[in-house]
Amino acid sequence: MLGEVTPEVGVVAAGIFGLLIGSFLNVVIYRLPKIMERQWARECAELTSKPADAEATETFNLLVPRSRCSSCGHAIRWYENIPVFSYIFLRGKCSACGTPYGLRYPVVELVSGALFCFCAWRWGLTVTALLWFGFAAALLVLALIDWDTTLLPDDITLPLLWAGLIVAALQWNPSVNLGNALWGAVAGYLSLWLVYWAFKLVTGKEGMGYGDFKLFAALGAWFGWAALVPMILMASVIGAVVGIAMKFSSGLREGGYVPFGPFLAGAGLTAMVFGPQSILRFIGL
Repeated sequence: MLGEVTPEVGVVAAGIFGLLIGSFLNVVIYRLPKIMERQWARECAELTSKPADAEATETFNLLVPRSRCSSCGHAIRWYENIPVFSYIFLRGKCSACGTPYGLRYPVVELVSGALFCFCAWRWGLTVTALLWFGFAAALLVLALIDWDTTLLPDDITLPLLWAGLIVAALQWNPSVNLGNALWGAVAGYLSLWLVYWAFKLVTGKEGMGYGDFKLFAALGAWFGWAALVPMILMASVIGAVVGIAMKFSSGLREGGYVPFGPFLAGAGLTAMVFGPQSILRFIGL
């Protein structure tokens, strides 16, 4: 059946699917950190033999409760949750209280749709395209969660790492064999782990988190060890430029740091779209 679908129709279908997935990614970006916080609160309560807060024990996951306006509690109706179109129709505001929703929601949906369109254009409606759908969605979520909270959840980084290794083992990624993927994962993790400890020994401070190690290991698994240098160079250069710009504009958060995960994720998406070696040309090397 898939063979009867023209490439153009496949790209459009993938884009629509990407918009729908993007709407769900917005939920993941907002809720997953809160789910983690509630889990930590329950674990702390168990360790201290104290009752957990009511908020930590109520049902809260990616599906329950229904999405609501954070200002007035208005339950979002299905026709108010159509990707992009509902945002335009509602003029970016809650239909009940008029509180602005923020531009990020349609932007995430549009970026997700664009990435899915690219995957369908490059690989067609194939298993390979589906795998890259998942890769792109995971990096988009990780980038925004890390930017918001400085967290890179194991619930996403570790499956992304294992998926890269499994894809290589099953030869679903023709550009990377299992050996390259395995050593890419090892090199990705150890390189940032060594940087972390060198920085800590010299300064006494932690320059990054363990989530960055796992994310870079996942990128190594998907692209192979040879792609690590271009990706880390791109992430470092752009991260430094953004950090300096935020410092001069007084945009740095408390502690004066910028999370590194979004730049690693951006490098991974750039490698997916243009290829790892194109990154060197992009940064002028």
